[in-house]
Amino acid sequence: MNTAMELQLFSLPSFLFVSLLSLSLYLYLYSTYKKPRKGGFKFYPLVGALPGFVKNRHRFLEWTTEALKDCPTHSAVFHRPGKVHGVITANPLNVEHILKTNFENYPKGERFIRHLEDFLGQGIFNSDGELWKVQRKTASYEFNTRSLRSFVMENVSFEISNRLVPTLTKAIKTEQLLDLQDVLERFAFDNICKVAFNVDPGCLSGDGTAGSDFMLAFEEAATLSSGRFRYVVAYLWRIKKFFNFGSERKLKKSIQIVHDFANDIIRSRLEAKAAKLDEDLLSRFIGNYENSPEFLRDIIISFILAGRDTTSSALSWFFWLLSFHPDVERNILKELETIRKRNEKNIGDTYSFDELRDMHYLHAAISESMRLYPPVAIDTKACLKDEILPDGTFIGEGWFITYHVYAMGRTEAIWGENCNEFVPERWLENGIYRQENPFRYPVFQAGPRICLGKDMAYIQMKSIAASVIERFVIDVQDKDKCPDKVLSLTLRMKDGLPVKVKERHVDVIW
Repeated sequence: MNTAMELQLFSLPSFLFVSLLSLSLYLYLYSTYKKPRKGGFKFYPLVGALPGFVKNRHRFLEWTTEALKDCPTHSAVFHRPGKVHGVITANPLNVEHILKTNFENYPKGERFIRHLEDFLGQGIFNSDGELWKVQRKTASYEFNTRSLRSFVMENVSFEISNRLVPTLTKAIKTEQLLDLQDVLERFAFDNICKVAFNVDPGCLSGDGTAGSDFMLAFEEAATLSSGRFRYVVAYLWRIKKFFNFGSERKLKKSIQIVHDFANDIIRSRLEAKAAKLDEDLLSRFIGNYENSPEFLRDIIISFILAGRDTTSSALSWFFWLLSFHPDVERNILKELETIRKRNEKNIGDTYSFDELRDMHYLHAAISESMRLYPPVAIDTKACLKDEILPDGTFIGEGWFITYHVYAMGRTEAIWGENCNEFVPERWLENGIYRQENPFRYPVFQAGPRICLGKDMAYIQMKSIAASVIERFVIDVQDKDKCPDKVLSLTLRMKDGLPVKVKERHVDVIW
């Protein structure tokens, strides 16, 4: 009896004590937590922005864009459990600071590298310091004017004439519904393999099934690897990887297929080392005998990602935008006609390097498309030391910083009131294409890590767009509905780009 009475007397004060302690802790956290002045992410005690993140994870680009638009400086602090703490910014001053001014303080960082190392290894897009510098220097030799001209005259022209045009022509005859995104990915894959590794996988030739296993595996590996950043429980992917189940099991299988493809290329090239090899990208890395087969594999995967996924993503969104902007298409056709007449060429003739450079309006239209739908929608760095960013935002040691390219293209302070509209003319000055400040338009990154293949990408995209537009009418199905997005390492269309292809008749162009 006495024991029971003592327990009751003890339980009441204990309950009151725990309740008061909990209330005090809550009020302390709530009162001391710094709320956003305006806009930004809504924070909660202990869990930070986690509730909003869970609710909007499926529309991460749109959610974060909306948050940044409402911030006075277009930067917002973001944190959630699992030591995920950083800044997301759409401010050009901050972008210039992290990509150029204080470049050394913002490497890729351990978190970024750890999430992608199973897929990308130590390749150029997933490395820092001396390892990155060596790869950058070696790769830069391949991206000079001579190789660009060779790329245009030989590889792109061959692929367009012998594979892309026949594929689209066949679609006209069979009246089939074509996934243009898939066609463009296959085209880009063949091209990067030939230019960088002197290998022709023939993915767009024959019955169109060549390389299908690799293509599917590559897409799945990229999507699942990037998905690791968006786990609600930050470290759950590590647990799944340890026990080899769920998405991590799928990822492991996909990466193995990708690795086998790359290893086959390396093996065949090493076996033929006695023979004279072309001075392609892979040859330059093989020439350094300190590079292991695993390192060479990482090089191959990184450049397939750069050469295949980015240009195909950009062109897929370009053709979708073009489908409901007939005025832009007419202006492109007029420009092509002017260039053909000036150089006494017929429709279907190969365009030279200089002729492609004269396509200012087409260049502007592609740039405008990438402003709205950048192939790499967001990019993330790590902060090594505390500092105040140019817009006044504090960033701490060990935090991440993400510059939001997708949001920047939709920021009125950068592009004006019509920032959400597709207006190629904003890039032209007296009919001549005008380069934009790369920190306002970091589609190809900027500073020391600016994309080496930028000029090559434009040449390839303009070659494809010009050849397709002047020969074919691309009838995009359900064009009034924006395709669902897949936020992978690049910005892809979830269900592809279904199109019907029709022959373009010159006499009805206008």
